Amino acid sequence: MQTIQPPAVQVADKGALRVIRLATILGILATAALLGVVSVTAGLGAAGWIAGLVTGSVATALLATARKRSDQPAIFPADWVTLTRMVLIAGVTGLVADSFGRPVSITALVTLSAVALALDAVDGQVARRTGTATPLGGRFDGEADAFLILVLSIAVSRDYGSWVLAIGAARYAFLLAGLLIPWLAAPLPPRYWGKVAAAVTGIVLTVAASGLINRITGMIAVAAALLLLAESFGRNVIWLYRTGADPRARLAVRFTIAALALALLWFTLLLPDRTYQFALGNFVRIPIELLVLVAVALFLPPWPRRIVAAIAGILFTVLLFAKFLNMGYYDLLNRAFNPVTDWSEIAQAKGVLQDSIGAKLTNVVAVVLVIGLGLLLVAITAAAIHLTAVAARHRRGTVRGLAALTAVWGLSAGLSLQLIPGTALASASETGLAVDQVHAVQAALADPRIFGQAIHSRDPEAAIPASDLLTGLRGKDVLIVFVESYGQVAVRGTSFSPGIDAVLRQQQGMLTRAGWSTKSAWAGSPTSGGVSWLAHSTLQSGLWVNSQQRYDELIASQRFTLSDAFNKAGWHTVLDDPEDTPWATATSFYHYAQVYNRSNVGYHGPSFSYSAMPDQYTYAEFQRLELTPGHQPVMAQIATTSSHTPWAPLPSMVPWNQVGNGSVFDSQRGTAADVARVWSNTNTVRQFFGQSIQYSMTALTSWVTELNDPNLVLILLGDEQPHSTISGPDPDNYVPLSIVTRAPSVLKQISSWHWQNGLLPDLSAPFEPMDAFRNQLLNTFSTVPAKAAPTR
Repeated sequence: MQTIQPPAVQVADKGALRVIRLATILGILATAALLGVVSVTAGLGAAGWIAGLVTGSVATALLATARKRSDQPAIFPADWVTLTRMVLIAGVTGLVADSFGRPVSITALVTLSAVALALDAVDGQVARRTGTATPLGGRFDGEADAFLILVLSIAVSRDYGSWVLAIGAARYAFLLAGLLIPWLAAPLPPRYWGKVAAAVTGIVLTVAASGLINRITGMIAVAAALLLLAESFGRNVIWLYRTGADPRARLAVRFTIAALALALLWFTLLLPDRTYQFALGNFVRIPIELLVLVAVALFLPPWPRRIVAAIAGILFTVLLFAKFLNMGYYDLLNRAFNPVTDWSEIAQAKGVLQDSIGAKLTNVVAVVLVIGLGLLLVAITAAAIHLTAVAARHRRGTVRGLAALTAVWGLSAGLSLQLIPGTALASASETGLAVDQVHAVQAALADPRIFGQAIHSRDPEAAIPASDLLTGLRGKDVLIVFVESYGQVAVRGTSFSPGIDAVLRQQQGMLTRAGWSTKSAWAGSPTSGGVSWLAHSTLQSGLWVNSQQRYDELIASQRFTLSDAFNKAGWHTVLDDPEDTPWATATSFYHYAQVYNRSNVGYHGPSFSYSAMPDQYTYAEFQRLELTPGHQPVMAQIATTSSHTPWAPLPSMVPWNQVGNGSVFDSQRGTAADVARVWSNTNTVRQFFGQSIQYSMTALTSWVTELNDPNLVLILLGDEQPHSTISGPDPDNYVPLSIVTRAPSVLKQISSWHWQNGLLPDLSAPFEPMDAFRNQLLNTFSTVPAKAAPTR
């Protein structure tokens, strides 16, 4: 796409005028004929006819007028090809205009676009071979390309989003800029790459409009085309600036670039590492790190200054990356990212994301993140180098400004001044983050020794003889059920907790009428927002497992777990985890005798996003497989997933005698709300989270009454609080912990725990750290309790 200086106006002779008038008439008639063919073969409404006729007529009139006023007033062979392209583009325009009111033929749209794009390679060759290449012909050819890209971008944007319109608007934004900034309207030299960029963009948009590729692949291709077009226009702007900008324009550009560099560094240094801290006040501060960088740069020669600035830019980018990671971890796990121990969790988080949104979209997200980080590294480093260079060139003014800002920073720090309440004017947040990262690394490197001592220290509970172990539960089926994301916010003080509380009270009444008693308290989980295996291992091992590093160290040990205790005391131990992936740790560390997952429970129904099967099916199949008449007492850990993020689509309850092989849930998958709708706003997400907990707790409690096992002892608890979209910033890590039983002997033995009646503990209920539960259970129900040993 090129800008060509208009030639001098000449008067056409009579023969040329006749040809020009003929071309005008033929162009209009050809447009009408093409639209008629499209109308008959593919259908075309009034809007399409109007848009198509206007496009064809205006294009023909413009070409005719321009040729009459040009220095070569004639219609050349290449012009007939270009005019044919414009007639085809008029047909494309008509179809796109018509698509806003009715479905149109994609085949017709793609065919017309493809032929118009193919002819783009013809008109130039015709002009060169006939010796009739003219600046006007090249200009008109480029404008035809631009208009086709505009129309196609409108068509594609209806499916891919309004951002695609930036492709079509690029040429016209460039023309508008030329009217406002004279040097942008100067002539451009012929550039083959510009034609390539326009052709590739047109082809990509045509393929995207065809629907032949899936939406994700299409969006990647269209985004790449946008970047290609931006590079092409950017190169043109740089050339025009270097060759035609006047001193005043150059000064304005230099000032703008310096201001953008300063703004980028300012934003980078003051950006908080928690999303809920985003506020204007965080950026109305003075970053000491920037003052130090500029001060150092003033005293260095050019090359050392560039090296120092580049190193600073890289460090700023690394710390910015740490902030991004902290944002994600505070949002999901309510803690900062650990630069030593948490990298393995990134891979696991990718797996969870893949389960939720699919492998292709997950890979797209990963590629976009890598590209984005690379661009940030380049931009921040370049900004640091440029800003220090500007400071060095304007040394006197920089020294004055630096002295003033340093004085303000020192005074503000000494007096704790706040321009905006709650936000200190003097900032050293980047330095503080760096110090925190160093301390986190030191703590993580020392933790294996500390935790290793806890693992290998004396464990009195492991020494309880089998004959004395868990005697108070003999003959009982003991089920430990972790309800996913069932935290304190589910039942206390949130917009969705009243609905959950009402369900719990209703289900509690049902349990009570059926003869069940319930006691509840609070447990402190080692995790929040996810990584539920940390909670599982903490409850089982009696150790505080609050990181993946500790978890890996634990499962490599011989630590005595609750499943080991029940194995030792004669129970048949079972793990029921409905995920798709087999879990070797279940047998190698926990020593479960039987492990169930989706692959071996006969489920033939649909998955519900992350959840491989509804909780109701998990319980029904567990009962069929393990709780048969005359069975050996069972100890099982059951992990539920229906209340796992993204909380959509959700299953609903069916009669227990209709659960079968799970195919009864097929119809629910198609009618349930999808993830995109649920996550459209925070209130909807919270609403569906509440519904997921209602479903999970209804499924569990109704199954207990349906099972009607007088020997059942159910220990149900949440694994963690949901992430901050649900729980808000900095929640505590409390989760409800309940015991449901019909055995008076069990209630008598736990009376010293002073837990509250019912499924809903209030805020005065006892609090139990999750790592204390193993010892509490083993000591309460064993004949000879062990002496407690410190575990932290």
